[in-house]
Amino acid sequence: MSTFAIGDIHGGLKALLQVLNKLEVTEEDTLIFVGDYVDGWSESAQVIEFLIRLSEEINCIFIKGNHDVWCQNWLKEEDVNAIWYMHGGKETMDSYEGFSADKIKQHVSFFEGMPLYHLDAENRLFLHAGYTSIHGVEREIFKENFYFDRTLWELALAMDRSIDKDHVIYPKRLQHYNEVYIGHTPTTNFGETVPMNAVNIWNVDTGAAFKGKVTGINIDTKAYYQSDNLPDLYPNEKGRNK
Repeated sequence: MSTFAIGDIHGGLKALLQVLNKLEVTEEDTLIFVGDYVDGWSESAQVIEFLIRLSEEINCIFIKGNHDVWCQNWLKEEDVNAIWYMHGGKETMDSYEGFSADKIKQHVSFFEGMPLYHLDAENRLFLHAGYTSIHGVEREIFKENFYFDRTLWELALAMDRSIDKDHVIYPKRLQHYNEVYIGHTPTTNFGETVPMNAVNIWNVDTGAAFKGKVTGINIDTKAYYQSDNLPDLYPNEKGRNK
């Protein structure tokens, strides 16, 4: 019985299927997705449809990302965010062509049911982006930080490793959880194509929206499995490389 964290997908169904095949998932395993299922490559609606079916067979936890919030709002006919449209939203809108009203309602319900974070029995936290409260996620004032914040990851990267965890100046934000798994900020921004670890933060967004891969990581062994680079799987598309 294993638990895997799955990084950002961004409409790359082919990449997701590659990763799941490499993970060799069984019915006893748990998959924790850290968000951003849509926006980028051409199969966003198909990714959501597949994940709904997958959750009927495998124990899955689907964290909500910022792109998922934007897509949900559009599906509910509440808002077409201009930033969203330019950063993968158009491709997502196109992917829903031909979907029935009933099917779209099912997808909206799927998005609406996504938690903003998950804390497991081993005090490991999973969320899309980060949090800012020194008291932890339960006392985060602005819930949007769960899917927009980048300062948690920046803090972890900039940490002086010589500071003892019990020292008075050790950031309290980093003391609450044994490990934290995030996506949102591609590791490819830092020249890395694989998951990155800084202090107790694990970043599993390996740039699928752009020229990178979708990644799944075993949170106990830290063994990770990756798809091909997304542009190789969708050679006639640009993703978010614009």
